[in-house]
Amino acid sequence: MGFPPINRLSLVIAFSRQFLSTLLALCGVAAAGGLGCDHSRPLPTPPPPSPAFGAAHPGAPEAGPGVGEQAQWRPRGLWVLAEGSQRVLEDPARLSPLLETATRLGVSDLFVQVYRGGRSWYASDLADASPYRALIEATGVDTLKALIAGAHARGIRVHAWVNVFSLSLNPEAPILQKLGRDAVLVDRSGRNLLDYPNFEIPAPDGDWYRMGTRGIYLDPGAPGVEEILTATFVELVLRYPALDGLHLDYVRHPGALPFVPGSRFGVGLDFGYGMPSRVRFGQETGLSGPYRNRENPSPSALVNANAWDHWRREKVTQVVASIATEARAARPGLAISAAVISYADRAYLSLSQDWPLWLEEGWIDLAIPMVYTLDDRLLRYQLERFGRAVERQRIWSGLGVWLFARSPERAVRQIEIARAAGLEGDVLFSYDAIADAPELEAALADAFAGAGLDDDGFAEGAEGAEVAEDAEGASPSPPAMEEP
Repeated sequence: MGFPPINRLSLVIAFSRQFLSTLLALCGVAAAGGLGCDHSRPLPTPPPPSPAFGAAHPGAPEAGPGVGEQAQWRPRGLWVLAEGSQRVLEDPARLSPLLETATRLGVSDLFVQVYRGGRSWYASDLADASPYRALIEATGVDTLKALIAGAHARGIRVHAWVNVFSLSLNPEAPILQKLGRDAVLVDRSGRNLLDYPNFEIPAPDGDWYRMGTRGIYLDPGAPGVEEILTATFVELVLRYPALDGLHLDYVRHPGALPFVPGSRFGVGLDFGYGMPSRVRFGQETGLSGPYRNRENPSPSALVNANAWDHWRREKVTQVVASIATEARAARPGLAISAAVISYADRAYLSLSQDWPLWLEEGWIDLAIPMVYTLDDRLLRYQLERFGRAVERQRIWSGLGVWLFARSPERAVRQIEIARAAGLEGDVLFSYDAIADAPELEAALADAFAGAGLDDDGFAEGAEGAEVAEDAEGASPSPPAMEEP
């Protein structure tokens, strides 16, 4: 498919809705004060999925030998970090190298991080736009707008990647200034994430558990959170009408390792126990809980646990539905995608992320499970399961090529495993890691061009290749641990 046409009707819709984000934000603030935004409404009926994925874009490369010969044209995405090593959006001179690399790798879709920790690398009145303002002051160039234009000239789509519930390590995010600490998740023991020392699980639980990705996470069930997030992302797609998509990340509760299968066993650590959410749960379901004794909460004495778990999942889904509905209304044809946990059952039970439902109901057009692993067999098991799914044409594999900076042939092998599983496309994490590893970039480019493949279609030397022994336990810079 091509890019969504920007005709007179869509421009009229965009301009007529230019104040929608501000009104939604006011609704969110009113909700925080109990002024009547309706949180018990049913989910709206989703529109049909956007046709933005699954067909070659203008300028897509023609099939060539090797890889191209096996799969003809195949969509490929590339994640681009806001605060990685390259910081592409902070310097106009860094746009051309990104686009050159994307072209060499056969990239059809760029997922560019523009909102992280409540801060924006684009013009915004609702987010903390200090990164954008610094850019304009230094260069006078809106690099997101320039990147979109440059990518479109090469036939590459651009999706704005936003971290939805994660505020990273930023307690000063605008949404917290509006809603206060009740907007932040509370764990089963009643501790707000803002009170975690260095955003790590306090003792004594810290001896047994650790945060999968530490930081501040918003509570999807807290009044005002849904409205303000929706307004923020509607503002984004209205101000950048040439964007092809909105890419949602961190649309889940945080994970405490080891994972627990929901709250019904009364063990482990999970989140969402803030007073406003508990009150709302009772109001919307008519049930008591989640604590057996509201006056003396005990993390091991829970009631109506299945209903409580379902309600928390529903609040996450409701935010996704709200964002999708309002963003598509503001920008007809906009593609909605999400980076999701690759273990769908774990995501459902432990993290309140029911992404298969989002696909089934049409809230998202594309799911990208992040199958980051050094274990090729595990990768194959997961991807083959996705390859048999009813919605397999709208699932792309998210591959952690950053793990193989010192053994790039292994990255190529994983791409081939993903292709063999029958998925429509793949997304590579990340541009920053690839730009930092010239040998990795060269191997990926050669594989795309069909060079250096053995008789089985794998990169020469891939069989038995070893990753540096510290790769799996390595701790890249914090942005590289982003999800993606």
